[in-house]
Amino acid sequence: RQGRGAGRPKRGLRDSLTESFAADLAAEVDALVGPGAADGVDFEAVETAVRRRALDFAARLVAGRLNADHGDCGGSSLPCGCGCGRDAAYLGRRRKTLTTVLGPMRLERAYYHCPVCNAGFHPRDRALGIDGASLSPGVVRMTGLAAARTSFAETAELLHDLAGVRVCAKQAERVAHALGREVADDERGSVAEEPGRGPTMYLGMDGTGVPVRRAELAGRAGKQADGSAKTREVKLVAVWAAATDGNGNALPEREDGSVSYSAAIETAASRDTDAEPAPFAQRAEREAQRRGFHHARRQVVIGDGAAWIWNIAGELFPGAIQIVDLFHAKQHLWDVAKAVYGAGSDMAERWAQRRRDELDNGRITALLRALERHAGHDEARRCVEYVRANRRRMRYPKFRAMGLCVGSGVVEAGCKHVIGTRFKRPGMHWSVDGANAVAALRCCVLSNRFNDFWGRRKTRSA
Repeated sequence: RQGRGAGRPKRGLRDSLTESFAADLAAEVDALVGPGAADGVDFEAVETAVRRRALDFAARLVAGRLNADHGDCGGSSLPCGCGCGRDAAYLGRRRKTLTTVLGPMRLERAYYHCPVCNAGFHPRDRALGIDGASLSPGVVRMTGLAAARTSFAETAELLHDLAGVRVCAKQAERVAHALGREVADDERGSVAEEPGRGPTMYLGMDGTGVPVRRAELAGRAGKQADGSAKTREVKLVAVWAAATDGNGNALPEREDGSVSYSAAIETAASRDTDAEPAPFAQRAEREAQRRGFHHARRQVVIGDGAAWIWNIAGELFPGAIQIVDLFHAKQHLWDVAKAVYGAGSDMAERWAQRRRDELDNGRITALLRALERHAGHDEARRCVEYVRANRRRMRYPKFRAMGLCVGSGVVEAGCKHVIGTRFKRPGMHWSVDGANAVAALRCCVLSNRFNDFWGRRKTRSA
């Protein structure tokens, strides 16, 4: 016969830890919810206290496991890795307090120092992705996601209130900038075509000004009374698929969830002698490649009529249908009516309405004749030039018959939602580098690409 207790698993450290944890939590709950006091309990306080205790226990458990493992000690010396060709000497184990999603965690790691470089390193920090960092990868991810959507100060508040993680506003800013620069580098290198291309694809481009620091405006002309500038223009490209009916025919509206964005403060201008397209043109091309815009059966470029938009469209997407946003065109006509007849007058309203009807119905020749009668006004003369330059892009009856969208609402909304909501809040003044970093991060998040980026980041780190 087997001896007493044979076949039973031995009690180990994990069992004792589990029992200790259960006892601690039970004592915590008893202190918060006494016998017969359930109806009057502060349930939120119970949730918060028990969660904090559970996270504290998990932090101690993880730290204990890592600190007990001395596998990061590779002997008395290790190659420095800085290119000096010398070995770094082992100088014992050093402590570090790390902010993690579980709370503060104190780690002990092997430390090596190179006498030639006069610099040290911790092999475990490199392995865990925390080299030179005070925040764990999980906290960096949370901070980046929050900072992409709201201010750095509000990011710090949200992390504390919702996750119990203490990160100051300045830390949130540094994390967002560093992570955004990584996203920007990844965006330039990751142009593999994504799934989800539709039979009709749209690409829209626009720009909007954001307030920047005075040092970033030196020598730049602007719209202020003295000719100076207060903003720099963020240019944005958006790509989306058209919605379809039950028969697969394109509808003049976007497919839900199909919009992606890319944006930066960078130039769209180039010279004929330049070996490469302008930086923003390259950005538009990368976004088109990712979305499979070139392979769609029908390609449409839509914009407000700015010359730089059509220059890029003609160079990169010569086969695309070009459409001037109808609402921008109508705004030009209303500006002429105000200049000629006075803002708010009945004559201005009637004249503008007739011109808008002509535009809607494709009667461009009649529209130009009406505008030319007022060519003595600068606004009317500019509008004549605008209509003549974009006449073939204003064939709205034909575009509607093809089931195409004739408004750039998606791009306009992108400028407001992607850029304006985050970058134009009271008191904000950006550096160009900071604005581009956060713009890259925000576009990545709002285009539902952050998880893919994070996966590539972990692979590179490993």
